[in-house]
Amino acid sequence: MKAFLRRIVMLLLTMILVSLLTFIAFELISGDAATAILGTEATPERLEALREELGLNRPLPARYLEWLIGFFTGNLGVSTSYHQPVWDLIAPKVLVTLYLSLLSFALIAAVSIPAGLWSASHSGGALDGFWTAFNQFCMSIPPFFTGIVLSWCFGILLKWFTPGEFPDASAGFLETVRYLLFAAVSLAIPRIAMTVRMLRSTIQAEMQKDYVRTAISRGNTRAAVLYRHVLKNAFVPVTAFLAQTMAEIVAGSIVVEQVFSIPGLGRILVASISNRDYPTVQAIVVILAFWVVLAGMAADLACQRMDPRLRLGGGA
Repeated sequence: MKAFLRRIVMLLLTMILVSLLTFIAFELISGDAATAILGTEATPERLEALREELGLNRPLPARYLEWLIGFFTGNLGVSTSYHQPVWDLIAPKVLVTLYLSLLSFALIAAVSIPAGLWSASHSGGALDGFWTAFNQFCMSIPPFFTGIVLSWCFGILLKWFTPGEFPDASAGFLETVRYLLFAAVSLAIPRIAMTVRMLRSTIQAEMQKDYVRTAISRGNTRAAVLYRHVLKNAFVPVTAFLAQTMAEIVAGSIVVEQVFSIPGLGRILVASISNRDYPTVQAIVVILAFWVVLAGMAADLACQRMDPRLRLGGGA
């Protein structure tokens, strides 16, 4: 229980630290929201009036404290570029990015685990060299390039979807998932290859340990030892690796959303940074940080579930 509470505290502290660093970063960058809004029509008088209206003339600690209180009370402020409450603006986009991230993660888990088991079981076989080279090739492909290829093949040539025309809410959930599937595949391919390599190397290291040789000497087959004993130990580091993968998916989705014109957090984050939209950027960055830390917490709990020694060591 103490370990769980400690993680909750670390989650809150991480979100606060990320939000503070975001505020400081915008202070160090030249220009502000008033300059971005007025553009070529900016004059010293109009800039001063708009900064006063937006509260940009107030000290940084006061503005940050006001935002922090609003965050914990459910008020994320008003977007300076879209002129509407930040939460109303980003809530639909949070769901889109969440669907994309979860779909990518599901593909990674569904493909990489059986592929990793097959690769480890057939190590040294006739296809081992080809499989290793193919896996290395998949790891080197950037998601944005894969996204462009998938859009061209399945969107323009085969017309399975229309690139750039994300379905609206009236089209239904399945239509949304169908469009997101191609973006999820482009995100998942290099991470599937990384997870396969990770699982393969972990299983091979476990198979060389004394307890495996002892189990085999007692008449157990290698396959039986693999599925009964080795996998349980191998999945502990792999689970932690998958949590890191989830964090990378969240970051990678920002780029892929640009390729497929997906109205998620990535597109609005890029636009808000260009417009110096402090409240919107602040909220999005904190939400992304929350997802990353939450994935790490889930991985820790899963690892402790699989290996009780980690639970005892964590002081739970």
